Amino acid sequence: MAAIALIATPALAQTAPTAPAPVATPAATPDYTDAQSWLCRPGRTDPCSADQSATIVRPDGSRSIERFAAAQDPTFDCFYVYPTVSLDPTPNSDMKAGPEENAVAAYQAARFAKHCRVFAPLYRQVTLSALQALLSGRAVSADRAMAYNDVKAAWDEYLAYDNHGRGVVLIGHSQGSGVLKALVADAIEGTPVQKQIISVLIPGTNVAVPMGKDVGGDLKSTPLCHRASDTGCVVSYVSFRADAPPPPNSRFGVVPQPEMMAACVNPAALGGGSATTDAYLGAKGAGIASAPQGPWSSDGAPVTTPFVKVPGLLSTACVASGKFSYLAVTVNAVPADKRTDTIVGDIVFGGGILKEWGLHVIDMPVVMGDLVELSAAQAKAWLAKQPAAAVQ
Repeated sequence: MAAIALIATPALAQTAPTAPAPVATPAATPDYTDAQSWLCRPGRTDPCSADQSATIVRPDGSRSIERFAAAQDPTFDCFYVYPTVSLDPTPNSDMKAGPEENAVAAYQAARFAKHCRVFAPLYRQVTLSALQALLSGRAVSADRAMAYNDVKAAWDEYLAYDNHGRGVVLIGHSQGSGVLKALVADAIEGTPVQKQIISVLIPGTNVAVPMGKDVGGDLKSTPLCHRASDTGCVVSYVSFRADAPPPPNSRFGVVPQPEMMAACVNPAALGGGSATTDAYLGAKGAGIASAPQGPWSSDGAPVTTPFVKVPGLLSTACVASGKFSYLAVTVNAVPADKRTDTIVGDIVFGGGILKEWGLHVIDMPVVMGDLVELSAAQAKAWLAKQPAAAVQ
């Protein structure tokens, strides 16, 4: 487990879903009036303007290229907090964007620019070095409160100078999702800005909800989403292969609170059940934490775009089994299908799969298109509820 630092791959390193404690810290708060304190901001060339083109590979092996265009005049905003990717040797990262921070934003956040303005602050996150030490049982001085307080300061700066009454979709993954969960619980719920939250998309972290209910656990007034027209709601899930459910030692898909369970909202089927997904997978795979992706089709033809779409190949469904609740991912293998039946995403170390992590590194890619279009549908529903002069 000490080698979990091998998860340090551009776009794909994550941490266990532990929410930071929003308490005071003596460290100086970064200056979010400085553009360099932001990984992504609208109107500039940065990781959130990276190429999102995808090769569509169909069951018969035929292909086409899907080009990407960002919205020219988006009507809502997205506020994104990235997962654990920092390769800095210190317990908390610095405020300089390295290749790993740039890559994860391009991988997870840039596609949302199809519909929204994307804001993504740099923050002094708990690093992979600290995660490795923690999982090895060593003492480490990582400051989760620092990570939270940085994001809170960035959020306050955004609200004061950039928001102007616009609706916002909060987006995170893993550590970023944990930070946003804490932000919603401690700084948004019960405040005037709650009415501006279009939705909260936080996969890769455990959100506790009472058994059979949508709200009342970690979040007191932000319910789970059930329809694309729902607003002010949360989408949370952790993903595992359908044929490799969480083992007893998994920290994903389970919560410590009695009479509660981890939320699972399927972005491809908000109302429940199974559905094929609109996946955008990395053309070369899921990074060095995972096995490399083989050919996408039986002819072995190369893919030259950053992403691949495989319509109908993947399905997802929320599953509750014992103490676990998770998003089960199925590869719809059909003998006549000329595409690969092998989708990588498991974390591999020492020749073996770390089953307790499931498909954590591709939580977002397996339903990325669904998440992006959901954000747009929810924004449309939110805007329809606003007075005409309320949004600038």
